Amino acid sequence: MTDRILTALPVFNEATHVKSVLQQVLNYADDVLVVNDGSTDGTAAALAEFEDRVLIESHPENRGYGAALQTAFKYAVRYGYDVLVTIDCDGQHQPGLIGEVASLVNDPGQPADMVYGSRYLRTFDDNSIAPEDRRRINMQITRCLKEKLGVEITDAFCGFKAYRVSALADLDITDPGYAMPLQLWIQAADLDWQISEFAVPLVYLDEERSFGGSLDDAEVRLAHYRDVLNKELSRRGMKQRFTADCGQ
Repeated sequence: MTDRILTALPVFNEATHVKSVLQQVLNYADDVLVVNDGSTDGTAAALAEFEDRVLIESHPENRGYGAALQTAFKYAVRYGYDVLVTIDCDGQHQPGLIGEVASLVNDPGQPADMVYGSRYLRTFDDNSIAPEDRRRINMQITRCLKEKLGVEITDAFCGFKAYRVSALADLDITDPGYAMPLQLWIQAADLDWQISEFAVPLVYLDEERSFGGSLDDAEVRLAHYRDVLNKELSRRGMKQRFTADCGQ
């Protein structure tokens, strides 16, 4: 039986990219959900052109990247999909890979509860150069997760993922922001999820993207990520802790 696949895009103020990204995604995905996270820049008007071709869930105000993904998770569970693919709307990800990524969830040789994209698994000829603070923080957090949780990963923050929808019901994600993937990794490890990775090109089209307020400062952001990790470990009764020197 063919899997029912939902492809979801969290969107906040992406009027510049949303039309071109959706046009590409619709070439490779039948069921497409856009979660408009309270955009104020004309994104809603752009999405109106796709109303007959995509599903749209709108937040009345900006709740955050993690909150938008939680809306996508709940939608996939509610409507009985088998696989959920998440892809960002800023042009970083390659819609042509959607089918391949979705198929890896039920790979006969290595089925997975989550398949995640890695921009650091291998080098592509057309790779961008990552902003240094983002690369450094990603590498440090990734090493911390490997050291403390034993998960063999190479990219903690890539938003291009595929999930077995039946596994999503076991998650208890509460972080509404960009730290949401950190909760996800801890819960996936605690739940003994089967995890696979696939290589994706490293693409940065908006190097000045804001994380919001003080989180634009790299050291503040890194400290916030450690705090989220440690609170989640405590919440789940896990004894590991992420110290300031973890991953260095």
